[in-house]
Amino acid sequence: MTKMTLGATPFLLGFEQLERMIEQAAKSGTEGYPPFNIEQVSERAYRITLAVAGFSEDDLSITIEDRKLVVRGRHSDKDDGRVFLHRGIAGRQFMKSFVLADGVDVTGARTENGLLHIDLERAAPEQVVQTIQITKG
Repeated sequence: MTKMTLGATPFLLGFEQLERMIEQAAKSGTEGYPPFNIEQVSERAYRITLAVAGFSEDDLSITIEDRKLVVRGRHSDKDDGRVFLHRGIAGRQFMKSFVLADGVDVTGARTENGLLHIDLERAAPEQVVQTIQITKG
């Protein structure tokens, strides 16, 4: 059986990038740490919220790499000589990535009560009507 692709459909021209983005999203980090929510806060705005308890702002980084939003967390090695009898709070590093569609931009990020909020906004699409001239051959 042959795998059906978007490029194989004659009525969908130029959608190869969409197919690559879908494959990229499927390969993105699907592990459960850290847990996260994605919510739509308005018609064109979204918010990603990650549970990053124990991480300071200096331990976190947010980058956009080739239309992929990448959030990394890395604890600085400072235990201040503490001896843990039980360590149940996860302190491992992480990398979480989200594929962004064209026109979706990050508008801000903030931490609050152990949560990292990343705000996104999708630009309003332009309504373009174009007339194509037909020339005699």
